Amino acid sequence: MTETTIDEVLAELAALEDPSVREVNRRRGDDHGVNLSRLRAVAKRLKTQHGLAVGLWATEDTAARLLAVLLCRPKSFGRQELDAMVRQGREPKIHDWLVNYVVKKSPHAEELRVAWTADPDQVVASAGWALTTERVAKKPEGLDLPGLLDTIEADMKDAPDRLQWAMNHTLTQIGIEHADHRARAIDIGERLEVLKDYPTPPNCTSPYAPAWINEMVSRRGGA
Repeated sequence: MTETTIDEVLAELAALEDPSVREVNRRRGDDHGVNLSRLRAVAKRLKTQHGLAVGLWATEDTAARLLAVLLCRPKSFGRQELDAMVRQGREPKIHDWLVNYVVKKSPHAEELRVAWTADPDQVVASAGWALTTERVAKKPEGLDLPGLLDTIEADMKDAPDRLQWAMNHTLTQIGIEHADHRARAIDIGERLEVLKDYPTPPNCTSPYAPAWINEMVSRRGGA
């Protein structure tokens, strides 16, 4: 894709800018003002265009990077490219979409999971834990679940916010999916009290691990 095409897309995204959306996103730590439904509509029209996606990512504009995630071919990125992207895309929504829509579909996901989980950068480490949560739920074979619980028990309480949230999700997923580790997962959650007082809207499940585990297990009939 030519630079003109990138410029045209950037102009379209700029025209979709909404100050009220930007303000809501700002409170969440994001820095774009494009309604995500409209962004997805742009992506649906443009369809998959990996070259354009790479160019949009390089602009460093948050809305452009979100669109890039929707336009790219996840399996076309090399390991080093994905590692660089997760370190660059630090805004919460970019990080979330990049991990869930791109990295999880990559043949490099497991290698990156192992490397990222031990990374000193909390944003990168949180990506590793997000991939670990995915494996706990969908492909737990070969995972050291007791070892993961050991790490969570030792490190989650004092972890920075985004890393703490990701580790808590792994803890919860272990408790939900693996009955033989459920009691320990709940016990860790009760003792650490991470997110115990997190404000939760009515009819929503609390992110506090014991409550989340018990709610999801109950919905499944206690299995």
